Amino acid sequence: MSASLLLQSVILGLLLGGLYALLAAGLTLYFGVMRVVMIAHSAFLILAAYLAWFFTRETGWDPLLSLVVTVPLFFAVGYLMQRLLLSRLRPATLTMMSVLLTFAIALVIEGALGYAFTGTQRRIQLGYSSSSIEVFGAQIAVVKLIAFALAAVSLLCLYLLMKMTRFGQALRATIQHPEAARLLGVNTDRIAGFGFGLGLATAAVGGTALALDSTIYPSLHWHWIGPLMAIIVIGGLGSIPGAAIAAVLLGVSQSLLQIPMGTTWAQTIFYVALFATLMVRPQGFFGGRLAQRF
Repeated sequence: MSASLLLQSVILGLLLGGLYALLAAGLTLYFGVMRVVMIAHSAFLILAAYLAWFFTRETGWDPLLSLVVTVPLFFAVGYLMQRLLLSRLRPATLTMMSVLLTFAIALVIEGALGYAFTGTQRRIQLGYSSSSIEVFGAQIAVVKLIAFALAAVSLLCLYLLMKMTRFGQALRATIQHPEAARLLGVNTDRIAGFGFGLGLATAAVGGTALALDSTIYPSLHWHWIGPLMAIIVIGGLGSIPGAAIAAVLLGVSQSLLQIPMGTTWAQTIFYVALFATLMVRPQGFFGGRLAQRF
């Protein structure tokens, strides 16, 4: 393995890990706020990717401009989904029933996309799609850099929102101890709805970033749900920083394994790491104190 190839793999792994972190952030919020396992999160990612593709096809504008519409739209859908559907589930069976409910929502989204756009694979063609820059002999695609930058800015905004605003304080209180938050006057039901909407808004950004460099089709979400679930389990359920750390580590590992093993087999790192985590540290390697702080 040449030094330039190794460097390129590490850089691509870091870029991929940043995107994974954004895609998994919403899943962490859902579980942290409501203990909801949101199977439909990856379906909303693909829905956002299709909306970005459709926006570019109809207007000829850059797909990033579609975020002006999709982010508030997904936030509203997430809020309504939590308030009208998930909040009605019994607390004793919330986690299990949320899997079934969101699985059904994922199937509805997949079916609607197949009906509207057929099963034909789609890809956004941009003027900079084939452009790349050289970094110490490594060729890095511009679209991957843009996707990483979008993920980094989104995660920074999410961090600042969670740490620096009253809403973020109320949301973190709801995540850490909902009963105590209610005693302090926090409307945890409304905050949970906003938190769910925020998680789905990250799916709008993540799906758009994904569409920049990926071929999309209606059933693609089944490819993504496994790795994203592995990331939040390894990072520690309810911990956004933990999910980000796990995403970067797994992204780099996947990129390095692609050299000797190929793309398909390199994906098994997510499942091997998931099984190892469940056997050695079921609460996640970055859970516990880190999850409680955030």
